[in-house]
Amino acid sequence: MSIVRRWQLATTVKALREQANLTQDDAVDRLREGGGNWSRSKLSRVENREHTLKPREVEHLLTAYRVDDPELLKALTQLAIDSRQRDWWHQYRDSMPITIQPLLSLESGLVAQRDFQNQLVQGLLQTSDYVRALILSMNYQQFSPGELEHRVAVRIARQQILSKDNPPTFHFILDEFILHRIVGDRIVMHDQLRKLLTVAEYPNVTIQVLPRDCGGGPGLTGPFALFTLPDPIPDVGYFEGPPGTFYIEDRDRIRSWTLRFGMLTQQALSAEKSAAVIAEALKQYR
Repeated sequence: MSIVRRWQLATTVKALREQANLTQDDAVDRLREGGGNWSRSKLSRVENREHTLKPREVEHLLTAYRVDDPELLKALTQLAIDSRQRDWWHQYRDSMPITIQPLLSLESGLVAQRDFQNQLVQGLLQTSDYVRALILSMNYQQFSPGELEHRVAVRIARQQILSKDNPPTFHFILDEFILHRIVGDRIVMHDQLRKLLTVAEYPNVTIQVLPRDCGGGPGLTGPFALFTLPDPIPDVGYFEGPPGTFYIEDRDRIRSWTLRFGMLTQQALSAEKSAAVIAEALKQYR
């Protein structure tokens, strides 16, 4: 089921309750007057994004909150329907780590993504050969040939988000060292850098290179991403590394990460100069 649509719906109905100046207990009293099977714990699960609302439950909530807006009811009812639909990656779920499934759901509902990498090419920008070489280098003999190819297929399938209808906007910042770290062999790197130049031409994609001579700065603290999701969901931070996969929603930390990304944007080369640096790096792999 779609995490983003469920989150969007939960955040909206919570805001409607607060706009009606109702506590959760007040809301439950009204909901019970309407004959619904509601409790404080159920409403709490809804607002904490742990319960997937049904269309009729959306109608119960709006009635209890005295919201008389047919268009809003229609939109939220459709959101409830959509939230129960499976995302594209569901067909792969049995053969992928459970930790990546929330990421794929978030990507399915993205409005925008800001992403900094200082070790490797970002997953949405990788070629299949780069993915394959990367997996083999970090997980030697862990996967059978079939499992390996399945993981490569999933990684490449994710990239449809870059060029689908009404795609999100993406802003990638890559440390220049990534262009010179050989993953696989020179042919793999040649094709990978060519792909970066191709994707950089997409109207919804910005790729900047953080130059090697920029000195210290926020890039030294490691890679991270900021996901912008549909209103009224706040931005979500994402970090993946040896300790595990983390999703950050704390407002203070998100503001800090947003500031970090802004500083990196200023330190990085312009998109035009970045393309020139990538093209120059490409020459060493011919």
